[in-house]
Amino acid sequence: MNDYRIHQHYAKALFLLSQDLGTTDTVMQDMTTVETVCTENHVLNTVMGNPTIREDKKRAIVSELFTGHVSETSMAFLLFVVKRKRGVNLRGIAKAFQQLYRDANNIVVAKVRTAAEMTPQLTEQLRKKVADFTHKQVQMECMSTDKMLGGFQLMFDTYLVDARLQTRIDRMRRAFQRNDYESKL
Repeated sequence: MNDYRIHQHYAKALFLLSQDLGTTDTVMQDMTTVETVCTENHVLNTVMGNPTIREDKKRAIVSELFTGHVSETSMAFLLFVVKRKRGVNLRGIAKAFQQLYRDANNIVVAKVRTAAEMTPQLTEQLRKKVADFTHKQVQMECMSTDKMLGGFQLMFDTYLVDARLQTRIDRMRRAFQRNDYESKL
């Protein structure tokens, strides 16, 4: 079974369990914590992927890391995943759970990259535009980068709005290289 299917199966099981227990919001916060820890801690990923480290030690590591930071439901699930020798998939399962939660609650994440910091008013305007287009609640993730000349790049669902200055310059360069402005006689 490939990793994507593993992530989806385990995330769906946790999602259905959390719905039955009425703790979906709490588990969502827990899975955000798990994803953050797994992203920032490469040693944890290496340990979970190492077959020579025994399962009981992996369970002890997960228990020590997350006890007091996640709910009992999430802790039991994490220990179950490690017991099933899927500890290396913790981050992917957490991301898949977050996507299931967003789909169930009609939420879309919009990521914006800009050359300069966005003002709160501009962020709100962009959030409203995306909400009008998708008819969903929008969570904005804004980041600025020095590598961009100007403009912005907006990504949400399967859409990409590329309004970067570099993109416009590249289009003009290609148009001049095609030489559409010379007579074809």
